[in-house]
Amino acid sequence: MESSGPAPEENKVAVRSSVMESIKGWSLSGVRIDKVELSRKITMPEYLRLAIKDAIASKDIDAGKRHYDFTAAGHDKPPHAAPESPVVVFINSKSGGRYGPELKARLQDLMGEEQVFDLLTVKPHEFVQYGLGCLEKFASLGDGCAKETREKLRIVVAGGDGTVGWVLGCLGELHKAGRDPVPPTAIVPLGTGNDLSRSFGWGGSFPFNWKAAIKKTLDKAIRAPTSRLDSWSLLISMPAGADLKAPYSLKKAEEGVLDQDLKVEGPLPEKVSCYQGVFYNYFSIGMDARVAYGFHHLRNQKPYLAQGPISNKIIYSGYSCKQGWFFTPCIADPGLRGLNNILRLHVKRLDNTEWEPVTIPSSVRSIVALNLHSYASGRNPWGNLKQDYLQKKGFVEAKADDGVLEVFGFKHGWHASFVMADLISAKHIAQATAIRFELRGGTWKEAYMQMDGEPWKQPMNNELSTFVDITRVPFQSVMINGD
Repeated sequence: MESSGPAPEENKVAVRSSVMESIKGWSLSGVRIDKVELSRKITMPEYLRLAIKDAIASKDIDAGKRHYDFTAAGHDKPPHAAPESPVVVFINSKSGGRYGPELKARLQDLMGEEQVFDLLTVKPHEFVQYGLGCLEKFASLGDGCAKETREKLRIVVAGGDGTVGWVLGCLGELHKAGRDPVPPTAIVPLGTGNDLSRSFGWGGSFPFNWKAAIKKTLDKAIRAPTSRLDSWSLLISMPAGADLKAPYSLKKAEEGVLDQDLKVEGPLPEKVSCYQGVFYNYFSIGMDARVAYGFHHLRNQKPYLAQGPISNKIIYSGYSCKQGWFFTPCIADPGLRGLNNILRLHVKRLDNTEWEPVTIPSSVRSIVALNLHSYASGRNPWGNLKQDYLQKKGFVEAKADDGVLEVFGFKHGWHASFVMADLISAKHIAQATAIRFELRGGTWKEAYMQMDGEPWKQPMNNELSTFVDITRVPFQSVMINGD
């Protein structure tokens, strides 16, 4: 609020400080967030918190039963009521720079200490298997408080996209096991890109005034509506014998069955190695993944070079130039040429169960299959396409829960940069409900791939093909909207 005339500098500072202090105590709905009332809504009764803690520590859902027995015997009367909106938080205390430990302490102060899980010590699958298993065991014994707490539970993940995807994947196992409902998830963005957080309205960075913001986040997490998020299964089938150093997101599978509706041309290997993973944002193959792989290797070798998001981006840009993404002519190295030299692409389009071959433009050196609106720290390379263009191409409006991936290409680093700056469009290739990439080496020794920011070097065979099949996971994750 300003006066009609110029105010002295000290008055401006005082007014600004007063306004900021006033804002800090208020939620976006205009209602002041009372710390005691918020804590009451989200904190579980002590016997449940202790039981969950013991079950996880012992890796045994029955390890916490003594807390139930003590309460059931009448030692802890009156009977407990479930909290209005119980919350569990997963946090990597090393994230968020120097604020990580402080954020963890602040969260523990707002709810039971046992409801805040440091991912350095408790993994999300342990919570799903033993923590929620303990609640479900109590519910089966007739504990109405445990039953209602389990049904109302909401999750908050304080981390980057990789951490959020890790937690979502573990929560998805509940549905596979018939242990519904799956708790919905909110996000505190602590990563570099935070595209999942951006897509669901939780912002692109850790807020400067985080001490006030964390109350707002928890308040939104317990009252905001939910929406759905597609996830995509990736299966790699490659000739056995090659050495693949898989990233964390890929796990070796005993066997993998490719879609038999698409006939494979040429000989197939007698033995194959299979790897499976799930992604929520994107899969890419080509030069962008090559740069990402080199950058990650450099950062692991010399961690002192990358001390935060800004330095990461500066080093990443410099490394991109060195790798030929910007400056090296495509003819200088077979590995820098267009992907059509090593790659064949088939897709299933919306409302069509038949595989269709898609021509890859010779200029394309990187192909991305994108699920979210947000990519590379908030960019939208697919673009907000006009209705007449969508109809002409047979496309639909891109959404995170439409069962469709947007497939586009980058020609080189300059093209990618102009796309990210919204000056031009990416090379639109297809929209697909399923995708198959077939790779065969020729003069290339390996390809580079990445999935939700985790890159790897993919070995290729000159005579036998490697296949990458992408299909939609039937279960959709439940996300809390932060908008």
